[in-house]
Amino acid sequence: MIDLTTTYLGLKLNNPLVASSSPLSKKVDTVKKMEDAGIAAVVMYSLFEEQITHESRALDHFLEQGAHSNPEAESYFPDLGNYNIGPEEYLKLIRNIKESVSIPVIASLNGVTEGGWVDYAKKMEQAGADALELNMYFIPTDPELNSQDLERDYINLVKAVRKQVKIPLSIKLSPFFTSLPNFAHRLVQAGANGLVLFNRFYQPDFALDTLDVVPSLQLSTSSDLLLPLRWTALLYGRLKADLAITGGIHTVEDVVKGIMAGASVTMMASELLDKGTRRVTELNSQLLDWMEKNQYKSIQQMQGSLSDKTLNEPSLFERANYMKALTTFDNRILV
Repeated sequence: MIDLTTTYLGLKLNNPLVASSSPLSKKVDTVKKMEDAGIAAVVMYSLFEEQITHESRALDHFLEQGAHSNPEAESYFPDLGNYNIGPEEYLKLIRNIKESVSIPVIASLNGVTEGGWVDYAKKMEQAGADALELNMYFIPTDPELNSQDLERDYINLVKAVRKQVKIPLSIKLSPFFTSLPNFAHRLVQAGANGLVLFNRFYQPDFALDTLDVVPSLQLSTSSDLLLPLRWTALLYGRLKADLAITGGIHTVEDVVKGIMAGASVTMMASELLDKGTRRVTELNSQLLDWMEKNQYKSIQQMQGSLSDKTLNEPSLFERANYMKALTTFDNRILV
């Protein structure tokens, strides 16, 4: 009998399919539908540092009745009126979801600075979260901010969150670091139990009719899998932490590639938003069929089988592969 179970952040999961952070976790009924379809765990949508800080400052403003307030200061915070529910409602949602499903629920906290907002990590744990994903989404634009200082701030933030909770902690990373393996190693030393590769940076667009800069959100495709696939294969076996791939998981082949690269789980959101929760059932069935056809008995047997450490051929993931890829176009040039 084929064994689809896997372990991620110390959590025993029925299969390697996990719902990544998305609007699908905003309603208890939708999470229940994902569980019924066969999802192994759910990462909730993020509670943002700005939401917590905004609420705290608003409270101070009303309590002090303007004694030390500056009306212009509020303009530095984004308008959160149409965004997610507030911090306390988020904690209530965790409790409600935990009461309704038996699969692990991973809370998501999004922030980049140290401060009182990290106290909510503990509150998420108290609300029943089985683990916490720290999503550090930050675009450095200050030319005076160097990479060493930025990485130090990230490490200090992980340490601060780690002090707040005993539940497993994963870090959702950007690929844009000077030496990703070194930074990943330091994150694990700071208390991370897992790494999620990678955060997708949504690029703004220009609206030429209004001459405005507008948000632009495009769902991922399987081609987005290549970058996290490569780095998962490079990091597997070199860190004392679990690896999760997110971004580009759409087909059973994507799932298999992620596991073979070394991921403990493959996370998806775009595919579920596009095809619905029933897609989970289809992928689990297709995964069983693929493993039976290719004579794999378990996820553990597959995991890391195509990683850099297992193959012991660095050239497959490094410069030699880059050169080989470029030369494949030599015979396709039209003149």
